[in-house]
Amino acid sequence: MNQMNFKKEQGKRIDYIESVIREYLPKEEGFQKRISEAMNYSILAGGKRLRPMLMLETFRLFEGKDEECIKPFMAAMEMIHTYSLVHDDLPAMDNDEYRRGRKTTHVVFGEAMGILAGDGLLNYAFETVCSGFAGLSCESLKRAAKSLGILSKKAGIYGMIGGQAVDIEAWGTLEETAGDSGSEEDGAGLTKSQAVHKSIQDRLNYMYQLKTGALMEASMMIGAVLAGAGDKEITVIEQMASDIGLAFQIQDDILDVTSTMEEIGKPAHSDERNNKITYVTLMGIEKAREEVVSLSAKGLSAFKTLNKKNDFLEELIRRLITREK
Repeated sequence: MNQMNFKKEQGKRIDYIESVIREYLPKEEGFQKRISEAMNYSILAGGKRLRPMLMLETFRLFEGKDEECIKPFMAAMEMIHTYSLVHDDLPAMDNDEYRRGRKTTHVVFGEAMGILAGDGLLNYAFETVCSGFAGLSCESLKRAAKSLGILSKKAGIYGMIGGQAVDIEAWGTLEETAGDSGSEEDGAGLTKSQAVHKSIQDRLNYMYQLKTGALMEASMMIGAVLAGAGDKEITVIEQMASDIGLAFQIQDDILDVTSTMEEIGKPAHSDERNNKITYVTLMGIEKAREEVVSLSAKGLSAFKTLNKKNDFLEELIRRLITREK
């Protein structure tokens, strides 16, 4: 798929997803008007709408028949993703003032309302999903219930929130975390320095696979489940999405160093400012790029084993992990 055709097709899908999201937003009225305004301000700030797009395209990959059943899940997924960004930007977390090119929610509405807006989006996501259960056939209802279970787990303490918890724990500087870099070997034949380096990388992988990968896994798994994919196919999708999510986050580390605020819509060098260990600080930009290429190849290889065709989805995955913003 060439650049022009892909951009055109991507634009169509973003427009469709925007219309789906707007269909489920809370009304800005009554005593809850202010929090509804804050929630809507957050979710209507734009963005790639990547997670609902992955969900929709995976649904189409497995030839799902009724796209009405997936719409509440698409809206809910973007609500959950947005709530995580709202909370991530708070002074207690990354303390960022810009997101997607404009002032963050807590800057515009105040910190307390920013917290409540994030809480509101998370709760409203599950309310939105459940609102779509009425009228489903028995088989569709089973698939929807299974999808709800996936969404709950991947968004929770064994998913995205768990990754965020690891992220906010004190890492210190790379030197402090690495400690003594003497040559004493461990039982695996690694020097102390090498063992510490591996331990840090393992922790980064774990954090990224939960913090970023979990919602990508959920998005693609739900699309597959709602379309009627089998258990083995869903397992392939989960692993593939995990690899893609990890590559996506490593690319984010790279962009934090190489891009400007104008390009990525949020402050650059925020990881450095917050003294965070990333793939770039751990192994350098070139090695981080090699890791992105390796994980991308692994994910796309798994995609091929499904023996199903969706040219747009395949190209979307390729572009996600080579993006410049």
